[in-house]
Amino acid sequence: MKFSNLYIKGWLLGLVLVATTFSSCKKDGNPNNLPDVNPADYQGKIDGYTSSDEIYSKNLVAYWSFDGNKNELKTGTAPTSSANDSYIAAGIKGQALSLNAGYLYYAKQFDAVKTAALKKFTISEWVQILNNGSKKTMLFQIARPGLFNGSLDFILETNANPATNTDYIQIHPYFTTVSGGQQDNINNYGSVNLSPKIGANVWVHLILTYDNATGVFNIWANGIKVGNYPNRGVGNSLFNSYEPSEIIMGANYNLIPGKTVNADASYAAMTGSIDEVRIYNTVLPDAHIKALYNLGKLGK
Repeated sequence: MKFSNLYIKGWLLGLVLVATTFSSCKKDGNPNNLPDVNPADYQGKIDGYTSSDEIYSKNLVAYWSFDGNKNELKTGTAPTSSANDSYIAAGIKGQALSLNAGYLYYAKQFDAVKTAALKKFTISEWVQILNNGSKKTMLFQIARPGLFNGSLDFILETNANPATNTDYIQIHPYFTTVSGGQQDNINNYGSVNLSPKIGANVWVHLILTYDNATGVFNIWANGIKVGNYPNRGVGNSLFNSYEPSEIIMGANYNLIPGKTVNADASYAAMTGSIDEVRIYNTVLPDAHIKALYNLGKLGK
């Protein structure tokens, strides 16, 4: 059978169109023309970071490394007074602060915790502690001079269990509201009560976050949300960082000579260790909180 040149040309054109159609349907693995990723750039990194110092560094407004130094490093502020404090070599990063019924007291109005500066926050620290079956521990307080309750009271209810219980630590922070009341969260009294394992030589990563846009007040332990009552409300229930303020670690005013404000004896000065205390003026996203934990576990 003979075919005309016109027929042959039409047949070839059809093949070209079919080939073009199939080629255009082929999936492009890089439709946005993004640059190639070099795996070598991520070697040695944890969650994309090489150090905890890289996480939200522009929002880090106060920092205590306790690496041979008790100063707040953003301002260089030394404690006004301290008691029964020393350093241990095996901190999360370098050395850590060790307290033996001790505390640190900073009689300074830090700009980082002024009313206008601290509307939302993340407070992160590493702790070694045991229960004691008798007294509470004030891990960190944004204190209000002359008052028992601070703007923020980061409380560990070490009184709730005996020292032999290393399976559960009751974490019960409070904050003072714009109306002068108090709100709290706790990792107990819920349908599921989560806690990290603790011990005299066990580092635990504890974080508080607060968002003034939503009134959500979260407790994190070792990269997991453990608070049972995070929704604290807005309006009159919003957190307020009152002025003047001071910062205390390991105690409250009633445990500092010359600063007693009432007869409450429910707290004891802290026995345990603290390291890498960080205050951010924002709420860190969940993935970055987990990154802080993962980096700390590896001493980064």
